[in-house]
Amino acid sequence: MTRATLSEVLQPALQRGHAVPGFVCLGWEDARAFTMAAEETGLAVILQAGPGCRAHTPLPVIAAMFRHLADSVSVPVVLHLDHGRSVEEAREAIGEGFTSVMFDGSTLPLEENIRQTTEVARLAHAAGASCEGEVGFVGYAGGAASARTDPEEAARFARETGVDAMAVAVGNVHLQEAPGGHIDEAAVRAIAAATRGAVPLVIHGGSGVPPDQRARLARATPICKLNIGTELRQTFGAALRKALHDQPGEFDRLKLLGPTEAPMAAQAARILRELAR
Repeated sequence: MTRATLSEVLQPALQRGHAVPGFVCLGWEDARAFTMAAEETGLAVILQAGPGCRAHTPLPVIAAMFRHLADSVSVPVVLHLDHGRSVEEAREAIGEGFTSVMFDGSTLPLEENIRQTTEVARLAHAAGASCEGEVGFVGYAGGAASARTDPEEAARFARETGVDAMAVAVGNVHLQEAPGGHIDEAAVRAIAAATRGAVPLVIHGGSGVPPDQRARLARATPICKLNIGTELRQTFGAALRKALHDQPGEFDRLKLLGPTEAPMAAQAARILRELAR
């Protein structure tokens, strides 16, 4: 069995100067591809079920899929609820076998964010799971603007909530379709100094961060987790379009979706190695 908590993979990353990708999963094909990439590289991976995935597939079904995949390989696999919005959602996920839950209180006033995140962290820790929180607000490409993370608020948030990882807003945005986002490395250093480098930091919207900067941040800062979604969805889309072009008369979904797995696995393996350098 290789199910791992977020803390079990991020604390070694923090000590050794590398990062673990949180791969955003939307279904069986991508989740299996990411797990196989982790097995191929011998590196830990975080499988993430975000709000879009949960809207499409019931949480118990996602949990069963993640558990099966984790138990089929020899590397650590974290079963992570991404952007949970309530204590009850976190409770349900933990009950279904998720080993890590993120409570996203980033749109709440700081005091309320701390209060609710603390409750989720206590719930997770009591069950032997991990908790990720967010302070500041990571915006969306073409959508809601970010609110940068204040270093002193980050220090207070980490201290009072007891989270195992903390997502920060330092120039990163969700759903960016091309690398080119600017991570403010001075802001990262200021947050690291305020928190004394004791808590692993998380970058949401990692697809928009250039690969060389992702690797540098993993080596030189407490950023130990980068969420990657859009980049891999683009790989899936390109592979599916090729399958449709190459097989214009095909209608069997298994024959059309099958060719998407190898490209996604190859891209995931590249990212895994990139962050482990």
